Amino acid sequence: MSFEIRLRKRLGDRDIALDLAAGAGATILFGPSGAGKTSVLNMVAGLLRPDAGTIRVAGETLFDASAGIDLPPERRRAGYVFQDARLFPHLRVRDNLRYAFPGRPLDLARIAFLGIDQLLDRWPRALSGGEARRVAIGRALLSDPAFLLLDEPLSSLDAARREEISVAIEHLRDVARLPILMVTHDAGEARRLGMRIVPMDA
Repeated sequence: MSFEIRLRKRLGDRDIALDLAAGAGATILFGPSGAGKTSVLNMVAGLLRPDAGTIRVAGETLFDASAGIDLPPERRRAGYVFQDARLFPHLRVRDNLRYAFPGRPLDLARIAFLGIDQLLDRWPRALSGGEARRVAIGRALLSDPAFLLLDEPLSSLDAARREEISVAIEHLRDVARLPILMVTHDAGEARRLGMRIVPMDA
């Protein structure tokens, strides 16, 4: 199984619970805002600690409350693409990409399918929403992740840019064959990109 997630978390006045066993490909957490989808991604990434449960990805235990296992984020090898691209505004695209692996050569061949070669000398403020999202995906890939977490990767994009990012995600799913856990509230996105869809309610 790519993802084995059984967790429970109390956040404010709501309870988040998920019991998921998913195979290869892209798994979609689908539901309205406030359902706890992004909180699940944060728990898988190690940015938020569940109250109980276990998280395993590709057979590796990242969190097990009963066994006292809680790997820090930097040891989980998660490639996390946030809803907002979160590029460093003071660094050009080239240096945003390098940030994932300081001191090593920039391996552009690995992310050639994203088509960002011509963006390397641009500042983040000069990028369109789709370009910024592609750079964020490239940075995540260059960190040599074991799996990808995608939080609403198509949100706030026009139709053409949504298609660009959808094609990139399909490449990651079908060619790179990275396990993907993705959040969306859009049923069309879920059907197109997901190998399986996990509904979550508010």
